Amino acid sequence: MTTLSDPRSLIYRAGQLSPDEAQALARSTLGTCDDGELFMQFSASESFGFDDGRLKTADYSRDAGFGLRGVSGETTGFAHANEISAAAIRRAGETLQLLDPATGQAAPAPRLNNRHLYTDASPLDAVPFADKVKLLETIDAAARARDPRVSQVSASISGSWSVIEIVRADGFVATDVRPLVRLNVSIVAESNGRRETGSFGMGGRWLYDRLFEPQSWNRAIDTALAQALANLESVEAPAGEMTVLLGPGWPGVILHEAVGHGLEGDFNRKGTSAFSGRIGERVGAPGVTVVDDGSITERRGSLSIDDEGTPTGETVLIEDGILKGYMQDRLNARLMGVEPTGNGRREDYAHAPMPRMTNTFMRGGNDDPGELLSRVKNGIFAKSFGGGQVDIVSGKFVFSCTEAYRVENGKLGAPIKGATLIGDGPSVLTRVTGIGNDMALDEGIGVCGKGGQSVPAGVGQPTLLIDGLTVGGTA
Repeated sequence: MTTLSDPRSLIYRAGQLSPDEAQALARSTLGTCDDGELFMQFSASESFGFDDGRLKTADYSRDAGFGLRGVSGETTGFAHANEISAAAIRRAGETLQLLDPATGQAAPAPRLNNRHLYTDASPLDAVPFADKVKLLETIDAAARARDPRVSQVSASISGSWSVIEIVRADGFVATDVRPLVRLNVSIVAESNGRRETGSFGMGGRWLYDRLFEPQSWNRAIDTALAQALANLESVEAPAGEMTVLLGPGWPGVILHEAVGHGLEGDFNRKGTSAFSGRIGERVGAPGVTVVDDGSITERRGSLSIDDEGTPTGETVLIEDGILKGYMQDRLNARLMGVEPTGNGRREDYAHAPMPRMTNTFMRGGNDDPGELLSRVKNGIFAKSFGGGQVDIVSGKFVFSCTEAYRVENGKLGAPIKGATLIGDGPSVLTRVTGIGNDMALDEGIGVCGKGGQSVPAGVGQPTLLIDGLTVGGTA
């Protein structure tokens, strides 16, 4: 596949369809609906996995298809196919005939957007196959040479390139070309019969060239190795309610899960979120400001337009501790009487859009991180997280720490193993007693799951001091 001067031609070439025919089909299939769109997509992706000193996987795939969605009132009809053709789109349109005809005024089209937050070029074409394999071989050799305790190295790179076009019955047409790359390094260190793991990843909506810079992959090795070696020295985690200091950047994933999903429009319209009906109320300590911003250049969670054609932007969710709003797609925004925020997202053409986060983070404060550490008399410092889960209705969450340390009398102590953080979103933000001046976004590896769909997402936060959070441990 080669990058074209007009990437959208890949969509129409895949189905031998013309842009005029696509607009005519959108008018004929969606004309009786309140809202909806014909979403067409061409995508190509690849991944390389290197493990145990050899190339284990080398996958390449390409796909093209469409999703046709019609909305009438609160009811949605959706059909999709991996064939972009007039016949297939007409067949999909038969599904929408089951909807009751719209009785109100059709929803207005999104405003047009000429902003581009990332390159149109394809990362898949820029670097030869052999060079990608060579990078992984180099990472493997360099990691093993770092320390004699390294017993296993796993490294992977992946890239994708997607062209989407949104066509509406009212004549609106919008196109976006989306690159995405990622590098991951995982290291197992072994000493005295004990084995521990450390990992690090980075990526974003750019090309492979940044991953091939020695300072990038060397940093990935150094960070993963440092985590593995720290875990080799770890002791059992304490248990009980205590003060927790969260590091900047990736620990914002706890904000994503504990608070972010509860601030998505669909849960709040249905009254199933712990934050439903609380606009204007205090939900966080003074100084706590949480935003979702899909318009940050080249970030993993960014989109020039969302998957309904709405331009992304900064949405203030919580300001100085007060709940200000929710993230909205077009359907929920219309039913709630507010404007869409550019958060209508879908995994691909085979899925209907729903309100989803883009890059969700807490803004920095004025506190020095070192001074925040000095306040902790008995607690832990959580530097990195693994998996977590949240119950949207109650807001209760559980997160596992992949790198954490004991803190006593303001000093970092031994690394700890097996620590989990347990709490609930509606109260955790009210327990924030310190906000660092070191806000950072994550390195670009986040994947968000909701309703069976996965999309790339970003998180971030400054160093945060939280009083009275439950730590699950074994000591």
